[in-house]
Amino acid sequence: MATADLTVIGLGRADPSAGPYIAEIQRRLSAQDRVGFRLHAMGTSLEGPVEDILAVVAELHSVPFELGLPRVYTVLKLDERRDKEQSLDDKVEAVKRRLE
Repeated sequence: MATADLTVIGLGRADPSAGPYIAEIQRRLSAQDRVGFRLHAMGTSLEGPVEDILAVVAELHSVPFELGLPRVYTVLKLDERRDKEQSLDDKVEAVKRRLE
């Protein structure tokens, strides 16, 4: 399993708010079952097989275009471990244990 951090930035908006297309991205994520996801203040965390993450990211990258924006900038950070399974929660818990 891999984990990823995704930020999709639609450029060319008249309104500085990114809320409408971020909400649509979250709707699309809710409608699929290939990857787990968690919205956070600066983007969305994803988890699942690399192939599925990349396929979902390609679909989400298109959302701002579909909503009429002329340019989209997508940032993806992808972390894949092959020596053990590690979920988003596992990664957070590992740091919390070190803080105790």
